[in-house]
Amino acid sequence: MQHAIEIRNLCKQFKNLAAVSDLNLNIGQGEIFGLVGPDGAGKTTTIRMVSTAMVQTSGTISILGMDTLTHEETIRDKIGYMPQRFSQYGDLTVSENIDFFADIYGVPKELRKKRKEELLEFTSLSQFVSRKGRNLSGGMQKKLALACNLIHTPEILFLDEPTTGVDPISRREFWRILYGLTGITIIVSTPYMDEAERCNRVGLIREGKLLLCDTPAEIKSKQKKLKN
Repeated sequence: MQHAIEIRNLCKQFKNLAAVSDLNLNIGQGEIFGLVGPDGAGKTTTIRMVSTAMVQTSGTISILGMDTLTHEETIRDKIGYMPQRFSQYGDLTVSENIDFFADIYGVPKELRKKRKEELLEFTSLSQFVSRKGRNLSGGMQKKLALACNLIHTPEILFLDEPTTGVDPISRREFWRILYGLTGITIIVSTPYMDEAERCNRVGLIREGKLLLCDTPAEIKSKQKKLKN
């Protein structure tokens, strides 16, 4: 499997706090990779650095073979980044939000209509195109954010705790949508162990350090051996 992301000796220091320490990780193309840990573990900081939203203190990050420090703009055209909080525009409708992101990413007019219709159908938002973002439920806001980040057909998608604060039904629906994304590398952070089991591989992170990285089944097996 080719690597979509290669992280070497990644560190982020905030004054006296080491938010991420000496992180090494490879993520394969087309993989759903889960970054799992409690609040304050360093998940968000890691995702922000890898998605070019934050510059690391030291270490290197390669996205699709490109260094994040020297190819930032090119990389941003090939990725989608969905932060924890709803970052779309509450006073714009679902349709207007998607159009706005299509403009930002320079999606050609001749492709936009078809792509938009596909995403609205895919996320079950077709009947809500005229509803303003602020009037959507938490689950629908997450789906709108996902649609906005998929409008330019990214190769890699970063999702920072995408289902936190939504009901269990909306969580399952969101993951159903993720499973329908073929060929896209997905990096998702979550505090939920049940969501970790939905990933191809999982990295357990705590206090900024990667403790373990393996398939969910192998991690569960190793945890059982430690308990015994």
